[in-house]
Amino acid sequence: MYTFDNKTYDCPFDCFISIIKGKWRTSLLLALADGPLFFSQLQRQLTGISAKVLTENLQVFERNGLVHRTVYDTVPPSVEYRLTDRGNKLILVMQSINGWMDDI
Repeated sequence: MYTFDNKTYDCPFDCFISIIKGKWRTSLLLALADGPLFFSQLQRQLTGISAKVLTENLQVFERNGLVHRTVYDTVPPSVEYRLTDRGNKLILVMQSINGWMDDI
C-alpha cells in the first residue's frame, strides 16, 4: 500500500500521479530541485501562480514529507522551502521520465 495526502493506493504509479497531479505541482517541485528558495522567490519563478495556490501546494508537499519549511525570525518572517530526501528521490523519477520522453 502507498499513501499520499491521507489516500491509500494499491499501485505506486497511481500514488505518483496523485502527487504530481495539478497545474503547478511539477513546476514547483522542479523549481525546488535547484536548491532552497524563499516563498517570494518561488512566486516569482512560477509566473501566474497565486499566493493561495502556492501555499496550498507547499502545505501538501510539507505534510507528505516532500518539502521542508524553515521559518526565519525576521520582520516580516522569511520562510524558506527545500526538498527533503524523499522529495529529491521524486525529482530523480521525474527526470527519468523526462529523459524517456526525449527518446520518443
